[in-house]
Amino acid sequence: MQIRNQTARQQISLLLTETFRTARQLAELTSLSEREVEEHLEHVVRSLARDRSRRFMLGPSTCQDCEFVFRERTRLTRPSRCPHCRSEAISAPGFMIEAQA
Repeated sequence: MQIRNQTARQQISLLLTETFRTARQLAELTSLSEREVEEHLEHVVRSLARDRSRRFMLGPSTCQDCEFVFRERTRLTRPSRCPHCRSEAISAPGFMIEAQA
């Protein structure tokens, strides 16, 4: 997979194609900070909103203590604490770009 000669957003899009990854995993693969990846992801989402051949998918975060799932959350960052048990042990959301048939 040739990703070094591309922009950060192109690298992120390529790495997310048909594979769920977290912001931390993307940061490690692209040598960016996790915050930079999250900023780029916002632009990738906007670009894909106009593309009918691909769809951005967001895998929700989950509380590791009470197993609450953040289904309604649309932000791309990890929640700070669970609204039910107030735990801060929250899994990171996952992202993927799926090809539409």
